[in-house]
Amino acid sequence: MAERILVTGGAGYIGSHACKALKNAGFIPVAFDNLSTGWSEAVRFGPFVQGDLMDRASIDAALAEWRPVAVMHFAALSLVGESMRDPGRYWRENVTGALNLIEATLAAGISRFVFSSTCATYGDQDGVILTEDTPQRPINAYGASKLAIEEMLENFAKSHGLDHVIFRYFNVAGCDPDAEIGEQHDPETHLIPLMLDAIAGRRPALTVFGSDYDTPDGTCIRDYVHVSDLAEAHVLGLRRLMNQGGSRVYCLGSGTGFSVREVIAHAGQITNSPVPIIEGGRRPGDPTRLVCGSERAKSELGWSPRRSTLDQMIADAWRWANRPGFTR
Repeated sequence: MAERILVTGGAGYIGSHACKALKNAGFIPVAFDNLSTGWSEAVRFGPFVQGDLMDRASIDAALAEWRPVAVMHFAALSLVGESMRDPGRYWRENVTGALNLIEATLAAGISRFVFSSTCATYGDQDGVILTEDTPQRPINAYGASKLAIEEMLENFAKSHGLDHVIFRYFNVAGCDPDAEIGEQHDPETHLIPLMLDAIAGRRPALTVFGSDYDTPDGTCIRDYVHVSDLAEAHVLGLRRLMNQGGSRVYCLGSGTGFSVREVIAHAGQITNSPVPIIEGGRRPGDPTRLVCGSERAKSELGWSPRRSTLDQMIADAWRWANRPGFTR
């Protein structure tokens, strides 16, 4: 029988792509999600358990029923602006939810844990490629809550032998190349889907938040990684835990940053349509530049971000957004 993996946030954007990658790798992904931001339609690759990380009993029940060999943890609140306005919610739900999950995992006799973290743990560090050894100085509650979970995992590794892999990445983009699943948030906050919605007329225009950053064109710079490449990295990290054990941290990115205006220009070329924009002010908590390296993941995991070109990510997202019957 194929081995089962509990995937928290398995009905969400990244979690559902990870479920597909797990299925393709021969595992049975069990999606665990409260559907507060996920979509039941995205659960297509294995069983579904509706549960909440703030409810320890629902986690215990899922682990007892499905007996997974590992846990892959994606579920989290992830809006930087909201985390600036309501930090308590992020500390409460992200950190307490993760603690419930970790303790339930260990109580069920499971010692392998893959954690979806973020480059937001680094804060605003311009002019450097972020690596696993870069000092972490988060500037918002979202990044701080993720860093707290990383530290929690290190504590439990020492005290209880919880082998774990941590992945840090920032802007995830693109969609499943087969258009079976894609990016569909409510509300949508990510640059590429917002931009494509503006092109398609589903929203009046794309708001560019800040044009006075210390960058060549005044807009902030981010590294982008294709969601399918990201999902594949998580499967490779899981295999490392199953074959070698031990704990490791990996950054995932292209090592190349693109400004908001550069992304807009590429989208116009890919779609052959202009992007209507509105100039807005900066959002609190947005760093100027985040660019992430991935040499360790490439050398140790054999990871290759094959689809993580800006044009490919936009093209895959455009295909998803133009499939028959699409609504957002």
